[in-house]
Amino acid sequence: MAANYEYEDGPAANNEELGRESGGGEIGYDPQYVPDSVKSFVVHMYRHIREKNVYEIHQMCETSFQSLSERLFKETPWPSVEAIAPYVDNDHVFCLLYREMWFRHLYARLSPTLKQRIDSYDNYCSLFQVVLHGVVNMQLPNQWLWDMVDEFVYQFQSFCQFRAKLKNKTEQELALLRQHDKAWNVYGVLNFLQALVEKSSIIQILEQDKQGLEQFTATDGYDYSGGSNVLKVLGYFSMVGLLRVHCLLGDYHTALKWLQPIDISQQGVYTSVIGCHIATIYHYGFANLMLRRYVDAVREFNKVLLYIYKTKQYHQKSPQYEQILKKNEQMYALLAVSLSLCPQTKLVDESVNTQLREKYGDKMMRMQRYDDEAFGIYDELFSYACPKFITPSAPSFEEPLVNYNQDAYRLQLKMFLYEVKQQQLLSGVRTFLKVYSSISLAKLANYMEVDEPTLRTILLTYKHKTHSLDSEGRIISNADIDFYIKNDMIYVVESKPAKHYGDFFLRQIAKLEGVINDMDRIKLE
Repeated sequence: MAANYEYEDGPAANNEELGRESGGGEIGYDPQYVPDSVKSFVVHMYRHIREKNVYEIHQMCETSFQSLSERLFKETPWPSVEAIAPYVDNDHVFCLLYREMWFRHLYARLSPTLKQRIDSYDNYCSLFQVVLHGVVNMQLPNQWLWDMVDEFVYQFQSFCQFRAKLKNKTEQELALLRQHDKAWNVYGVLNFLQALVEKSSIIQILEQDKQGLEQFTATDGYDYSGGSNVLKVLGYFSMVGLLRVHCLLGDYHTALKWLQPIDISQQGVYTSVIGCHIATIYHYGFANLMLRRYVDAVREFNKVLLYIYKTKQYHQKSPQYEQILKKNEQMYALLAVSLSLCPQTKLVDESVNTQLREKYGDKMMRMQRYDDEAFGIYDELFSYACPKFITPSAPSFEEPLVNYNQDAYRLQLKMFLYEVKQQQLLSGVRTFLKVYSSISLAKLANYMEVDEPTLRTILLTYKHKTHSLDSEGRIISNADIDFYIKNDMIYVVESKPAKHYGDFFLRQIAKLEGVINDMDRIKLE
């Protein structure tokens, strides 16, 4: 049901084609016409929401809404909210929920106009205000609540990208941007997400959950005592939303700070929705990569890639399937980058490593050379796998108008490649340290063709670049090979991975069983 949240804006159509205002119309689309199947859909959905029938609501969102969209609204919006309101007793909250789905469908299948982007923001404001300040007595599926937060952040990102392309804006669009300068304002977006976290008391609930005083994780956030799950679960998913927004802004420390209350080493509510699970680990891993916490990035990328490898066949009919595959490919690219900067292959499962070698084995070999070709590959993989960074500030409308939608991305790429260039010196040190268990400073300086003071500087740089601060401010090592110096001698300490033979035998047994099954199916003449 969620729109793909990491794509560029669709190809711009002309203004006449895009004139799909909720109250306006175009040839072939009458916003006031409600087909019988849509009447039936909204009546049943309204009844299920009133009865708190979470299973049926989930089925209608994930199956009925998708099939009706495919059959009746492939290239047009759904009927307007004014047209369906009489069938649901003009219920204010249901109409807000319907409009949320209406706009999500519009973003997924069509190109929204500027006015529609602003209207969608206003609808989210109204919906979140009701949740924050009204009495919401509903149980909604986790998937839908995640989709709300996911789409809210996606539409904010999309609006920032759209607004930054000033060159081909019409006078009418520029006037609208000036008039609605508060729409999709970064402070408004952050304030809503933070308000949902605070008002839901989700951080305290998760603390009590760890102590066994709450059942939030055990019940997947649902309230089986007749209450509502909406505020609590929206607050929970808003922490992932804040992780994502701060990654888009390039503020990785704050991004990870918002995720701290969620223990990602365990199963949790975030793993109950695959889109949320993948978005959480993708942004967590990317933030750690940019903060040089390569071990954390590799460990979590490995876990989620292994999970996708084992379960993706179960999601083939899911509306999120294409998005799952795209994020899967992006995370393999980020894993290749992380392992090239910090060779920690012992942290990677054999199944994931096999896939990684198939996709990026050749490129990873070339990335170790740190020449111009290697920097080109780092650039290529980063550009393919990074989030769509945004510049959140309002544009300058002074002539000449310029596009600045790539500025934030170029800055992050520049910072990343600067870090890669600094690693260039270290590759030579690592090569020598792998060969020796101990070596004198003078001998290593001679091999590296530098003087001893320069070598000491390089070794200090190696120490600095292979250590980083974790989320609690402790210094942690990312090094696969470490060393210490005593009396002008370098002593190498290499971490030896424990060998796991069990996995290897299990894989061979599974292969053998497959071969035996294939042989059994062959009929001998």
